[in-house]
Amino acid sequence: MKVPDVLLFIGLAQKAGKTAGGETAVEAAVRSGKARLVLIAEDASDNTKKKFVNQCRFRQVPYLIRQNKAMLGRAVGKGERSVLAILDESFAAGIRKKMDEERDFEERSVL
Repeated sequence: MKVPDVLLFIGLAQKAGKTAGGETAVEAAVRSGKARLVLIAEDASDNTKKKFVNQCRFRQVPYLIRQNKAMLGRAVGKGERSVLAILDESFAAGIRKKMDEERDFEERSVL
């Protein structure tokens, strides 16, 4: 099975030291203004989703609810992750672009 390009991009950001993983680290990155994009797993708890969506909206940090905890964790070479923060604008822009492309492909393949 081919690994989605977006997960490879997230892995590159991790290797470059431009991610924060786990609820505590992501919350700190959002509050400090370092987070450029927050990725929230689709299968995260409702409370976790609500908490980070509210924080991101309040701090005006872009966020995406995509993938699942296992895939986010695998992308950064760790265990399951409910949330990840991308700390670099270039990586954040690339990840958003890749996720948009994958969503567009999924939508076209269903039609």
